[in-house]
Amino acid sequence: MMPNNFSDTLFQLVHSLEKSEKRHFKLYIKRSSSKEDLKIIRLFDALDKLSDYDEKQLLKTLSDITKPQLSNLKTHLYKQLLASLRLLKTNENIDLKLSEQLDNARLLYNKGLKLQSLHILEKAKELAKTNQKMNFLVQVISLEKKIETLHITRSTLEKTQLLAEEALEISGHIDRVTRLSNLALLLYRWYVKNGHARNEQDKKGIRDYFKTSLPAEEMAINGFYEKLYLYQSYTWYAFIRQDFLMYYRYSQKWIDVFSENEVMIAVETGHYIKGMHNLLNAHFDLRNYKKFEIALQQFEAFAKTPIANQHDNFRTHTSIYINSAKLNLYLIKGNFNEGLSIVPEIVEKLHEYALFVDSHRILVFNYKIATLYFGSGKYDIAIDYLHKIINDNQAGLRIDLQSYARLMHLLCHYELGNEEILDSLIKSVYRFMARMKNLTVVEEQIFIFLRHSTKMRLKELKPELKQFLEKIKHLEKNRFETRSFAYLDIISWVEGKVYDKPMSEIIHNKYLESKHR
Repeated sequence: MMPNNFSDTLFQLVHSLEKSEKRHFKLYIKRSSSKEDLKIIRLFDALDKLSDYDEKQLLKTLSDITKPQLSNLKTHLYKQLLASLRLLKTNENIDLKLSEQLDNARLLYNKGLKLQSLHILEKAKELAKTNQKMNFLVQVISLEKKIETLHITRSTLEKTQLLAEEALEISGHIDRVTRLSNLALLLYRWYVKNGHARNEQDKKGIRDYFKTSLPAEEMAINGFYEKLYLYQSYTWYAFIRQDFLMYYRYSQKWIDVFSENEVMIAVETGHYIKGMHNLLNAHFDLRNYKKFEIALQQFEAFAKTPIANQHDNFRTHTSIYINSAKLNLYLIKGNFNEGLSIVPEIVEKLHEYALFVDSHRILVFNYKIATLYFGSGKYDIAIDYLHKIINDNQAGLRIDLQSYARLMHLLCHYELGNEEILDSLIKSVYRFMARMKNLTVVEEQIFIFLRHSTKMRLKELKPELKQFLEKIKHLEKNRFETRSFAYLDIISWVEGKVYDKPMSEIIHNKYLESKHR
């Protein structure tokens, strides 16, 4: 029997719980246990023991429960699990704490205890301001205004005037935050779908969209959230356009806004983690080796803090981004074989975090792992990982990654000397990249070289490789060509062929040279 969506959701929730959360749930239920509640503990235990959701097995284990009863029990269990988590986590999460205070104020107001309600709202307002939670302030002030408008509360005229002014100020702030967060979100969506700008048309389209979407009063932008979403927007804008220097500057500003408001690291931990990931990527793209290693050490130190380990999401994504950065470090140093030593651990972690890892992140990991195998000369295994990307059926996800996975797949077969399929592969990959408008001058030159070289004798190949290198070497700094080199260091691959050295040695020597500059 195929599991329905709700059953899957309940099963996922049960298996996402930590030991302390499971223990708290059982204590929470047993405090006010009824016959029905004891049944949901049995259901909870049965679900917890299953490795995969299987309703037939569940009904067999809970033999005294009928199928219609099971459906009702699932609904009840789901609600009680969330209630237990809310009780356990309220003091750990500022949003839950503020919600609780707002709920308490509403309950007191409904009981006619207006002054007590206003007292709680005043405390909630201070907590919201300290933690920059303007959305909550809107709700708090709305209830305050309602009480002041409908009842005589002995508040001063000065206080009610301040309340009105505060409402207007927060309204403007919320509007700017909404527009900036929308801009950051839609730019990130564009990147996830398309990757980097492929040509002047892409670049112009993104620039026009960005400029028209920025709030007109950019100089008025102030406060943590306005700055955070402004810097995020600039970060994605720069990254899409492959302006890696701007990407670095705004990734750093993203982190700096947390350094200036350290309390916000605990409030918006997810945004801090994502910012560190982007800062590391920026150092990687600019080959800022020293700064990359310093930032990685900083991120690894953060991963050991209570804040980073407070929730599954934080712990999971910190681990994922640190592993991604470690793979990048092996790639920029050319230490491909050494990098392969951590691949089993990463694959195991990805499996462990399957509930929390999005398919986009898995695609990126598969590509990085394939690159390590390619650089190590293990082309057969690289092909296995590239197939995971090529055969991914989620249409519209990272067109650029799909293109370069096919290109590396083609180069793997070239290295393996699989001449019988090279011609058809060259045509197939070329057609795919052309259809996706993902061909740059560098890729055009790669295809020209591959078409010619497959028909050449070995002694003719070296001059052709040298000529190929001359044609692409000068394109290394061209903005629309850097994308090719960021995904696959084709220059180092060709240099390895020209100078009869492994690609890993070529890249490692460049790394050592850059450290002595």
